[in-house]
Amino acid sequence: MKKISIISACTDLGLKIDGAELGAQILTKSLKSNNISKNYIIKSSKKINNEKKVVHSDIDINTFVEKFNSLLLDMHELHFEENMSEKDKITYYKKMYNLVLAVKDLDSKNEKRNLEGINEFNEKSYNTICKIIQEGDFPLLVGGDHITAIASSLASIKEHKNLGIIWFDSHADYNTYPTSVTGNLHGLPLAVATHYEKSILADFHNGPYFNPKNTVIVGGRDIDPWEWKNVIDSGITVFSTEDIKKYGVETICKKAFDIASNGTNGVHISFDLDLIDPTVAPGVSVPAKNGLNLEEAYSLAEEITKYNNIIKSADLVEYNPLFDKEDVTKKIAINILNKWIEQF
Repeated sequence: MKKISIISACTDLGLKIDGAELGAQILTKSLKSNNISKNYIIKSSKKINNEKKVVHSDIDINTFVEKFNSLLLDMHELHFEENMSEKDKITYYKKMYNLVLAVKDLDSKNEKRNLEGINEFNEKSYNTICKIIQEGDFPLLVGGDHITAIASSLASIKEHKNLGIIWFDSHADYNTYPTSVTGNLHGLPLAVATHYEKSILADFHNGPYFNPKNTVIVGGRDIDPWEWKNVIDSGITVFSTEDIKKYGVETICKKAFDIASNGTNGVHISFDLDLIDPTVAPGVSVPAKNGLNLEEAYSLAEEITKYNNIIKSADLVEYNPLFDKEDVTKKIAINILNKWIEQF
C-alpha cells in the first residue's frame, strides 16, 4: 500500500466558469486520512486583468461561440471524418480552421485567458509534485479544473522518465491554441502533455513528454470537429463512451492500460468527473450529455485500482459545487477518491 500525498489544486483559471476552485477544497476536507501522508493546498492568485471571473459572462462573443459550437456539433457526429476522402478531410479542416480564426479575430479581449496565472499556478504544483515523488509518496491531485493536470502529468513523467497517460474525460482536451475558439486554456492540457501544443503552458517543464502512442482518451464524446484533426494527426487512441457501454468497463480499461503501459515505466491517470452523465453528476463546469451512469462510473473507478502496480500518479478534477444538486456529485467524487486512497 502506497503512502499518498494529496495535492488540493484550487484553481478554475482554465475556463470562464467559476467553481472548480472551490471544489478542490471541499473534496479534500472529506477524505479519509489513514493512508494520507501529506496534504498540500495550492491556490491560484491571479485572474485576468486582476478581476474576478463571473459564471455567466456578458461578453457578446461568448454567446456567439456557444451558438457556433452548437451548430458544428449538430452538423457532425463523432468520427464523422471516417467517411470522408482524404481530399474532403483537408478541405473540411481548412474550412474549420478559417472559421476558428474568424471567431478569434472577434475575441481579442479574451485571448489566452489567464495564461500568466495558470503558468504560475502550474509551476508551483509541478515543483511540489516532483518533490512528493522524490520522497517516495504517490501524488493524488484533486482539482480544480483540468488545466491542473499539465503540472501533475509532466511532473510525474519528469521523475519516472517514461510514462503512458490515460485521460478519462468526455472531452479530448486536445486543442492547440490556434484551434481553440474561446481561448479557454482548459481545452489544451492533454495536447500540452504530449507536446502536440508546443508554444504555451509548459515553459517550467524540463523533462520528457508523453508519447502519443502511449496516450489514451477513455470516454470521449464531446470533441470539437477541428480538435479531431489534432487527435488523428497525433495518433493518440480514443475510446468513446459508447465503446465503454458496448464492450464494458473491464475490456476498455484493459485495452487502455495495455496501450499506455506498453514499453513504459508506468501510467499517469487523469479522471474528469464530466465523464459521468450530468443527470447523475451535475456538479461539473462543462457537462456533456450521454455519459456514464452511476454503476458504470463506480465500476470504472474500481477497475482502475486493479492496475495500481503500474499507476504512478493520478488526478480527479472538475468538481464544481456551484452546479451540484444536493451534494450528489460531491458524494460520488469522495467515494472514488477514498476507494483510490485505500487501494492504490
